[in-house]
Amino acid sequence: MKISQITFTRFIAAMAIVISHFNKELFLYKIDYISNIFLKANVGVSYFFILSGFIMIVAYHRKDKIEFLDYYKNRFARIYPLYVVGLLLYLITRYSNFTVYKGILYLLGLQSWIPGEAMILNFPGWSISVEFLFYLIFPVLYNYFYSKNNKSVWVITVIIWIITQVFSNLYAGSSYYQGPHTESHEFLYYFPLMHINEFLAGNLAGIFFIKHSAPKNYDIPVVVVFILILLSLVFVPLFYHNGLMALLFIPLIILISRNHGVLTQLFSLKPLEYLGEASYAVYITHIPVLYILREILKWRKYELTIDYIFWIYMVVVIITSILFYQFIEKPSRDYLKKLNIR
Repeated sequence: MKISQITFTRFIAAMAIVISHFNKELFLYKIDYISNIFLKANVGVSYFFILSGFIMIVAYHRKDKIEFLDYYKNRFARIYPLYVVGLLLYLITRYSNFTVYKGILYLLGLQSWIPGEAMILNFPGWSISVEFLFYLIFPVLYNYFYSKNNKSVWVITVIIWIITQVFSNLYAGSSYYQGPHTESHEFLYYFPLMHINEFLAGNLAGIFFIKHSAPKNYDIPVVVVFILILLSLVFVPLFYHNGLMALLFIPLIILISRNHGVLTQLFSLKPLEYLGEASYAVYITHIPVLYILREILKWRKYELTIDYIFWIYMVVVIITSILFYQFIEKPSRDYLKKLNIR
């Protein structure tokens, strides 16, 4: 089952993260309330984690059992080639940061497991390190829980989610948390087990959607939930990074997926769906592309404002991501999937 209209939302989340990583002197950060949204836009990674869990169920729900080797091969083909490309692009301008140790951690996807190392090299890769855990456990969850309609997973997920929220908010306000750029920060924000609740919640959302998937016109509810998300980021001072936004992201994902209104027709337009397909390339390459663009502009010695550079960057990151998707991600994915590994 393919849900075309949900694909474009990945691009929206990816672009929000791109903007959040840009220079904070940008005009968007000088606008009251708007600045709060982009300062917290890294919560888009939580959206990715929840949506990943949702899509996994939608993609495999008709299977009685997942074959481990085929599943891992397909996941590897989907995510790893561009993961490596992101590293290679990063090293063009940041080669002095490379060590064999960092390279091994990055290539094995282990960086997020070691506080202090999560942001090594192409730092958006920390979330792919977390995704590797999700991919590792999903076939086990599906074969022994989801496909057997084992209800205990619902209770386990709720318990894990509650524990994660309580711990995250208490830890963030405790003396153990030393602030940004510390090991305590990386443990709180990037440690994979802090995000397992998001993937599990996405799985359960997928199960709910499959069992209650009658399409209706949900344009207004979708807009309402999206506004609630923005208002929460602006006005509610809680720790959102580790799954709290599942309370709003899950309704948003289900409503968009079941929607049969104008928004669905808009989001399902082929160009927008294509941008959604290229969103992984946007996310995993946007930092090295930014570094390379900065070097080019510095080399050319253009006298450009931050705002002007921003618009150049937006165009460049979208175009390069489309190229990476079309000429690297898709061909390498198709080739790896065809390999007969037994």
